[in-house]
Amino acid sequence: MKVLCTARRSLLALGLALPLVAAAFPTKTVEWVVPYPAGGGTDVVARTVAAEMTKTLGQSIIINNRPGAATNIGADAVARSKPDGHTILTGDTATLAANPWLYSKLQYDAQRDFAPVGLLARFPMILVVHPSVPAKNLEEFLAWVKAQPHPANYATPGPGSPHHLAMELFSQVNNIKLTHVAYKGAAPAVQDVLGGQVPFMFVDTASGAAHITAGKLRAIGMATPKRVKNFDSIPTLTEQGLKDFEAYAWQGVVVPAKTPKDVIDTLSKALVKALESAPVLERFEALGLEAIPSTPGEMDAYWKSEYEKWGKVIRTSGIKLD
Repeated sequence: MKVLCTARRSLLALGLALPLVAAAFPTKTVEWVVPYPAGGGTDVVARTVAAEMTKTLGQSIIINNRPGAATNIGADAVARSKPDGHTILTGDTATLAANPWLYSKLQYDAQRDFAPVGLLARFPMILVVHPSVPAKNLEEFLAWVKAQPHPANYATPGPGSPHHLAMELFSQVNNIKLTHVAYKGAAPAVQDVLGGQVPFMFVDTASGAAHITAGKLRAIGMATPKRVKNFDSIPTLTEQGLKDFEAYAWQGVVVPAKTPKDVIDTLSKALVKALESAPVLERFEALGLEAIPSTPGEMDAYWKSEYEKWGKVIRTSGIKLD
């Protein structure tokens, strides 16, 4: 009996001395929270990329749309989720760069509660006008704006949206006053510019491409450093004299902050592989999107630069959403 007890103790000691081997990630379905309604551009991007990431990860990825409160509902849910990599979030311009400045109180702290996995895509912005506006380039557009008896109206998908912030930046660098007309989403905003109820806006490529091609909207300039593929005929605002003017709606993937590094690395590699795949590149090209595969570190640097840039614009304009 004494020999058996000694043997058991020896085996137990040996077992405790052995390193614990973590189960390979992922061990179950991954939930991808999209803080916007199904069917929109953000949702399409997530579903397109998720289909390719599934092939690499060996587990299915389900999309969970949790819209509301300018992405804050979905973001808060992920910030509070278990940090094991099985819950990820589309973190975009709003969630990561703008909302911390736009809201006095948030249930989450973007920089404290999230860790970057990698960037997803950028939606280039285009300054467009209704064809009735007598302007075909930036110089003519600014002359028209300044000639109006009252600050000219412009449309956006909503307060604090990338489109809204782009126009705030535009008005600041050009020292002009404009009147913001906010809508609940890109579709109704674009529709009223098409109808001439509002004369102009910044539109993203996904929402505006077809209307520009059909001649229903006139493009004044791209808010990008250089011309965009499939939009080569549209000059940038920079080449028309607006030095270094750049504005995108961008998206990335984040996880809860305490997620292990090896899990983040696994997700990051699968994300990069998906963004470089033919199906994703073809889909993005059709939507006028720029895939931006990156490391977690590269996303972190971009996120911080955008946070500072739009924070300055928001502070200068005095925008608050609460």
